[in-house]
Amino acid sequence: MFPAVLAALAIGFAARVSRASDTSVHRLSSKPNSRLSAMPPRRRSKAPAAHRRKAAKRRSHQANKARTRTTIHRHVGTTKPGRTQVASRGGAAVTTHSTGANPAATTSGTLLGQAGANETANSGTPPELFAPTSVWNQPLSSTAVIDPKSGAMVSDLATQAAAEYQQNIGPNIETTGTTTMYEVGANQPTVSVQLSDPTLWWRVALQSAFDAVPIPANAQPAAGSDAEMTVWQPSTDKLWEFFQMQKEADGWHAAWGGAIQTVSQGPGYYTTNSWPGALSVWGATATSLPAAAGVITLQDIEQGHINHALALELPYPRAGTWTWPAQRSDGTGTDPNAIPEGAQLRLNPNLNLATLHLPPLTMMIAQAVQRYGMIVRDQTHHAIGLYAENPIPLGSNPYYTSGRPNPTGPFGGQWPDTLLHSFPWSSLEVIKMNLHSP
Repeated sequence: MFPAVLAALAIGFAARVSRASDTSVHRLSSKPNSRLSAMPPRRRSKAPAAHRRKAAKRRSHQANKARTRTTIHRHVGTTKPGRTQVASRGGAAVTTHSTGANPAATTSGTLLGQAGANETANSGTPPELFAPTSVWNQPLSSTAVIDPKSGAMVSDLATQAAAEYQQNIGPNIETTGTTTMYEVGANQPTVSVQLSDPTLWWRVALQSAFDAVPIPANAQPAAGSDAEMTVWQPSTDKLWEFFQMQKEADGWHAAWGGAIQTVSQGPGYYTTNSWPGALSVWGATATSLPAAAGVITLQDIEQGHINHALALELPYPRAGTWTWPAQRSDGTGTDPNAIPEGAQLRLNPNLNLATLHLPPLTMMIAQAVQRYGMIVRDQTHHAIGLYAENPIPLGSNPYYTSGRPNPTGPFGGQWPDTLLHSFPWSSLEVIKMNLHSP
């Protein structure tokens, strides 16, 4: 019955254009996606173009220096916006679900999303983003079952990563492709967000969830056509996220999104238990995995380790199927070895990372992927990528200076594709999948 319901939800969102560019890393060109969605509004078609060391030598960096960026930052009450200490953001918990439980989870995990010292004094110890047993927060078992087709899928992925490096297009670490996230205090006034076509039966519950959202007055959605924004209120243990969010003369409007109550206990992906009347196809991403999940924050980098799984984006995830924890997919890949959205990958636990002599950030990424894994969350139509926090609230960019990587910054003076070129892609393993189709 559910596939038929999904088919009935077809709304024909067609053209997906790329995000606004961060020219210090790469340029993004529009590449519309003519595919019709049989689901709620769907994802962008991101197409980063070449921009790395060699490109820096032969191109001028004065173009597009004024650009809008996204960020994850804390906004407590009505204080002046700006970044405070932001802890790691994790993502999804292991619970019973129709698409299966996590076969790779251990029995204990590391709690992520701890609130910083600047949380309001009367809020006490706030809840965390998603449960500590989540697929994002819980270490993988060293004995997790590997998918029978893992070797072929990883071989293709490693070949793709090498080809992207040679073409100067990736793999990338996005600093603009991340949802804005506002962590708000208990007294933040609420506003209504008007959902497109709110009276359609499958949108009524989401509109109800959007009727009172504690959005700061100066909040901004992410740049680009997806215009994602996330609001987290620890005091009420609720999270809201929005797709194609924009503020008009009469207030906030969104094309789609999701809401999660008791988010500290939630699975980190959308289910019918996420909110009264919720559907598992809620959410701002194509997989119904929260947009705030799996991001490498500046705090992660500052503390020297990443205690959560990472969100991975691929050029063309496999079409017509997905695996837990994804709840849906916008994959268009026709290669039989294309990795589906929702797939969990990890580095072989027997791989001795110390022998690889990786750059510091690459080592942090490798250690996180070996322990927690990374999860295919998005499609780019272009290049492989991870997500990093955007630093705009700082008022300066620690990643780059004068259009080049900051020698003392988070990337250690290297371009993101150089950092990920040294990542041991061929040593990845795909955890056994439980594939689903519409």
